[in-house]
Amino acid sequence: MSIKSDFTPANLSRTYRDPIALAVLAVDLFPIVAVIQFGWGAVALVFLYWLENLVIGIYALARMGTASLKDGWFGGLTMLFIGPFFVVHYGMFCFVHGIFLTVYASFAGYGSAGFEEPVGLVKLALGSGAHMTVFVGAIIVLQGIIFVRDYLMRGEWRDTDVMKEMAKPYTRIVVLHIGLFVGAAALLMLGQPMIGVLALIFIRALWGMYLTVRRRLQLDGEAANEGDAPSSLSGA
Repeated sequence: MSIKSDFTPANLSRTYRDPIALAVLAVDLFPIVAVIQFGWGAVALVFLYWLENLVIGIYALARMGTASLKDGWFGGLTMLFIGPFFVVHYGMFCFVHGIFLTVYASFAGYGSAGFEEPVGLVKLALGSGAHMTVFVGAIIVLQGIIFVRDYLMRGEWRDTDVMKEMAKPYTRIVVLHIGLFVGAAALLMLGQPMIGVLALIFIRALWGMYLTVRRRLQLDGEAANEGDAPSSLSGA
């Protein structure tokens, strides 16, 4: 199915009847306020998206653990090995990603290009823009609602497995965020024009809409004969 066929009025209408789907879109567009009201540039924006990756990784670990429950002792044994592997591997993936961001940030006069340890990198990211903790907090709360309502209460964990949940955050980073960070680097070289920073936000929001609509279509297909389906959200 093509992107064009996904973004039909009927699909969009069906997807955004869900208030949580609307909340996802609102959070994706929320950084516009930071750019206009608080003077965020490309540095703060990409650090926000980097912090979002960490949040997604934490919830992915929770999803993996929950999915393992249905396999009993074998699932617990799987998590005993896969869980720590994910923490180290995904953590290093994000850490290296963050180090590259510190280099980008140093070009714009924020911080230095020196080597940061993990906690210091998080502190650097949280201090990169005014009220950054508020924006990160909104992401944490929304992802928590999605996890509880859809994944736990509506039983999505029964239809997935540990390996599928482990793979989702990597796909998200590779497909979208590398492109965003390359775009941000270009903006830093051009002096961070506001129109370019806003373009990064809209690209991120459009990608979120695409994932949300695709998931709505997938869930509609799976639940065609089951009545009420989980919401149309892309948690990872």
